[in-house]
Amino acid sequence: MFQDFNATSTPEQGPPRLAALRQELIAEGLDGFLVPRADAHQGEYVAARDDRLAWLTGFTGSAGFCAALTDTAGVFVDGRYRVQVKQQVADVFTPVDWPETQLGPWLRSHAAAGAKIGFDPWLHTIDQIEALSKALKGSEISIVPVQNLVDRIWEDQPDPPQAPVVAQPRALAGESHADKRARLAQTVSQKGCRAAVITLPDSIAWLLNIRGADIPRNPVPHGFAILHDTGHMDLFIDPVKLEALEDDHLGPDIREHVPDLFLTTLRTLSGPVLLDASSAPVAVQEALATAGIDMMRGDDPCALPKARKNEAEIQGTTEAHLRDAAAVCDFLAWFDAHAQTGITEIDVVTRLEEARRTTNALLDISFDTIAGTGPNGAVIHYRVTHDTNRTLQDGDLLVLDSGGQYRDGTTDITRTLPVGDVGAEERAAFTRVLQGVIAISKLRWPQGLAGKHLEAVGRVPLWAAGQDFDHGLGHGVGVYLCVHEGPQRLSRMSDVPLEAGMILSNEPGYYRPDAFGIRIENLVLVEKAPALASGDAHREMLQFKTLTWVPIDRKLIETSLLTPDERAWIDAYHATCRHILTPRLAKDVAFWLDRATAPL
Repeated sequence: MFQDFNATSTPEQGPPRLAALRQELIAEGLDGFLVPRADAHQGEYVAARDDRLAWLTGFTGSAGFCAALTDTAGVFVDGRYRVQVKQQVADVFTPVDWPETQLGPWLRSHAAAGAKIGFDPWLHTIDQIEALSKALKGSEISIVPVQNLVDRIWEDQPDPPQAPVVAQPRALAGESHADKRARLAQTVSQKGCRAAVITLPDSIAWLLNIRGADIPRNPVPHGFAILHDTGHMDLFIDPVKLEALEDDHLGPDIREHVPDLFLTTLRTLSGPVLLDASSAPVAVQEALATAGIDMMRGDDPCALPKARKNEAEIQGTTEAHLRDAAAVCDFLAWFDAHAQTGITEIDVVTRLEEARRTTNALLDISFDTIAGTGPNGAVIHYRVTHDTNRTLQDGDLLVLDSGGQYRDGTTDITRTLPVGDVGAEERAAFTRVLQGVIAISKLRWPQGLAGKHLEAVGRVPLWAAGQDFDHGLGHGVGVYLCVHEGPQRLSRMSDVPLEAGMILSNEPGYYRPDAFGIRIENLVLVEKAPALASGDAHREMLQFKTLTWVPIDRKLIETSLLTPDERAWIDAYHATCRHILTPRLAKDVAFWLDRATAPL
């Protein structure tokens, strides 16, 4: 099993660890210390060594931070984790609704005038610290860079990961890394810069056509890089990781260094140096500034090119999604036969992973499978453990969010499944969520619009019923890379225009705390929309192409709430599922699929 079911933290660990941290505050003459979820690379997921927030507080969500002061400690979480954080942290920590409550105003209210708040300059971005400094201006509260205080008290902190690096085949990458480097170097030069600093692991993995395993579920290696305007590159990575890589993969234009030389090398650069202030740690800025090197702020040069998938990547991930869909159908046929036989959430996760493994192509799951029944389904990023494992009961809804990492693509799919007879209220909410999926799937929009302009379309059916959900409508997805990929998002926070080749999730949901949860998720590809006879000749339009082809449980659909167009979309979607998946299935699963995709 890729996934285990051990509890990774408990509330009881928090009080003694917070007390030890406060002893370090006293020793350093500080009044507080900031503990983010992030590591030095600012990815959403972190290696065990860098999971400081979970180690200190017990909170295991993928986003959040703690502001630990001498007399209070706030754990800041967004809407995805409001239920989870209350279950995971002891009462010495105070959950804080974020971003509704920002750190700056909170510190003004809870820290004394003249307080000194420490932070690790490797774990906070330039933008974050500048925003916090601005918010504290005039308060006499200062933020001070210090060595990490959690690392001082974490006696059994794991070693840094050293997973081997492997090459991503040119046939799947669609472009050599030499061509990528030349293309991006030209972008750096056109901005008037001599080099660009790259700190995001998935950017380095994509640019060099390599993959790793330093972060669970995300096939990327930890490292830093400097891309020069000549196309040459300095790569800072533990040499042990490169031992399994083909000798000629990187080539003579890539200079390899140990990570400890990263800051030293930065200080030798000729400026201007391009720096992404939203992802680069403060430590990088400090190194350049102390050497008097000019800096220019701009986006990571890999971000948009990586998001715009080329034809080889699109073909690869299309095949990965069909392979994965067949495995999920195999599981769903089993589930329909066993849902009311006393199976548990762990049984569900185990059987689904077994189905994916039978493809003989699964390299990992793309995140820990979310399998929450009844009230557990209302925990948006629920992770089942031996302690929380629940037996499926008649009337339950099961939220099943899962995905696979294959050499040719990354999948992410959510289906909500009934256990026996489900109530009318749950079916009505499910249908509204489905209507949101359909609305996004059918959408056409003018080129140039961003996720924030579109995401409300997927919420309208819920809004009409006075309901909503507290997460974004969709995130970007990589191709055998991170399942959560930026900068593209379907979110009211995203102003990045959507472009052809981008992959996103389409996943509205609804959650009733202590009762049930609902989510439906397909992945979609942005593509150019065909011209319409009634359309403006000069106006380019875009649309979504569905990548995920797995039946949506018809037993949960309240057909009386659907319009004729919505019914037609569902029937057409199911007909396509049946057509493209049947040849990939065993006879008994194909028989199940035929019934599961019957017209409404």
